[in-house]
Amino acid sequence: MRSTIGASAFLVIAFATSAHAAAIDGQWARGDGNAKVRVAPCGKNICAVNTWIKPGTPTEKAGDKLVMTIKPGADGVYSGSAFDPQRDLTYRITVTVSGDRMTTRGCVIAGLICKGVDWTRIH
Repeated sequence: MRSTIGASAFLVIAFATSAHAAAIDGQWARGDGNAKVRVAPCGKNICAVNTWIKPGTPTEKAGDKLVMTIKPGADGVYSGSAFDPQRDLTYRITVTVSGDRMTTRGCVIAGLICKGVDWTRIH
């Protein structure tokens, strides 16, 4: 189960679609130093794609993608769902962006298992 809510599930990020939402497209580094992702629009959705994975990191690889269907709310908070095609799983997701910091929180099994991840924007 830990791989199902592992790192690629928390590549969760989104693209700003309203004047009140914080811009979250671009390059991000995961807080544990094991991954970097690129976030950009993909069709009607937002995709987060692994661009680098620390060697030896299990269950992840460069090129893994997370497809998010999220909507901006107040104060840089986005919510919706994310689909992980590598694991064929859909997650409930909340993304909070404040400047160059982002926190993602994903849940599976009707919200019983959740995990949060911190991110820093790469300039």
